Amino acid sequence: MMGKSRRLFEILSTVRRYGLGELVGDAAPRWLVGAPRDFDEPVAVRLRLALESLGPVFIKFGQMLSTRRDLLPDGMAAELARLQDDVPPFEGARARELIEAAYGHSLDDVFAAFEESPMAAASIAQVHAARLHPREGETTGAEVVVKVLRPDVHARVDRDIAVMFWLARLAARLHPEAARLRPVEIVAEYERIINDELNLMREGGNASQLGRNWAGSDLIVHPTIYFDHSTENVLVMEHMHGVPIDDVDTLVAAGVDFKALAERGVEIFFKQVFRDNFFHADMHPGNIQVQTTHPDRPRYVGLDFGIVGSLSPDDQRYLAENFLAFFNQDYRRIAELHVESGWMPADTSIEDFEGAIRTVSEPIMNKPLAEISFGLFLLRLFKIARRYRYQVQPQLVLLQKTVLNVEGLGRDLYPELDLWATAKPILEDWMRKRADPKRAAERLRTQLPEIMDSLPVLAPRLVAYARDGETPGSRRLSATLTDIKHELTSARRAMRWTLVGTGLVVASALVYVYPPMPAWVSIVGGLAGLAAWVRAWRG
Repeated sequence: MMGKSRRLFEILSTVRRYGLGELVGDAAPRWLVGAPRDFDEPVAVRLRLALESLGPVFIKFGQMLSTRRDLLPDGMAAELARLQDDVPPFEGARARELIEAAYGHSLDDVFAAFEESPMAAASIAQVHAARLHPREGETTGAEVVVKVLRPDVHARVDRDIAVMFWLARLAARLHPEAARLRPVEIVAEYERIINDELNLMREGGNASQLGRNWAGSDLIVHPTIYFDHSTENVLVMEHMHGVPIDDVDTLVAAGVDFKALAERGVEIFFKQVFRDNFFHADMHPGNIQVQTTHPDRPRYVGLDFGIVGSLSPDDQRYLAENFLAFFNQDYRRIAELHVESGWMPADTSIEDFEGAIRTVSEPIMNKPLAEISFGLFLLRLFKIARRYRYQVQPQLVLLQKTVLNVEGLGRDLYPELDLWATAKPILEDWMRKRADPKRAAERLRTQLPEIMDSLPVLAPRLVAYARDGETPGSRRLSATLTDIKHELTSARRAMRWTLVGTGLVVASALVYVYPPMPAWVSIVGGLAGLAAWVRAWRG
């Protein structure tokens, strides 16, 4: 408890130092957030500096917030995207201790060699190069990377998340736009994401799934996971070799075809989302390498699988249709899809929303196809959607972030990237396969056992409905309406008795004050009034 209180004091001191009370407005008490004063830097820059000073958990929170273009003011998301997860490594000897504690035996029993100097360090974990003991028939063991959680990371995350929830609840009471921003839900979303990252076995499972989805592909490769040597705190995976995707000089020297590299990246993303419905949701340059063995067909190497995403079948379909409608400039269909999917309130005017979408889209679409930015369209769409009470879709947040990352990375590699030329065939093929009668029959065949198991239960209900015109739902509704009717009748009866009792008590008081009526009349009338009140109270 003392640790959380001290941390809360540190955070509030940081809020005052950087003048972040400006974000809450006049509703926040000045003794809590500090008095307004002038700063040289805008509030977005001050927020980034404050998060950096508060450490890794808050830095990752800011990085997640940078993806919420639907919530943040212009410029703030871009500023938060500059946050760097730059933390010093902990000692290699300490890493050895943590690994041995997770294994319950000596590290040397697993590894023939272990480099105590870390290859890289981040806020959650750091990685070390190692080599396994050779298996039977091998002369040397496999080269691996060992990822180990930082010491006390669970305690630090729990402490900071608890303080974040306290601050979020405070913001929910004070911020004038709390209903739209939903600060408590934002912190809950972050808690889910970071807790997933704290379980390295989950990351191993993600990597294994992605590797299975892309087995044999020349587009991308993923490391093999050594589950026998992995725990929740330690992950052992194949050591992948490639050129970091932002090391442009090395890629140029290797003769890599940058047009092919950018287009293959877009193809990977769209196939992950629509073909596999399982996509890598942390596609920043630090998590991507390139194998240059075939420069004309460069192969991606995926790394760091702590954050992945998937969509429901309905969201997949609505998203695909949105992409197609955007590039076909069918703005009415985009408006209809947003309402049909529940992303916008049901009472949204399709005509008004269509006009607003056209306003932000036409300046983008009146360019050569290679210059059209879907990311810019998303940003502008979020801005106008806020005016129409856009319902934030948590399941789409990771996807929105990944779209922006993939398009930005592709344009950095090849500025003339025609995203649509690569994406359209994938989307159209996916939509065509969904409508294929063979696929529909296959889905029905898959669901047939469940349907057959349900028939013995469903059949009597269907017969009863055909006979009586009732279902369990309609019976429950009828019972509820009957209960409401009884409550209203009881309330009316109670109101009548209350009025009668009040009249008798008032009349008795008048009789007592203004004789010559006998006193017993006043007493009897008062008692009758009290009896009427009791009757009303008892319903």
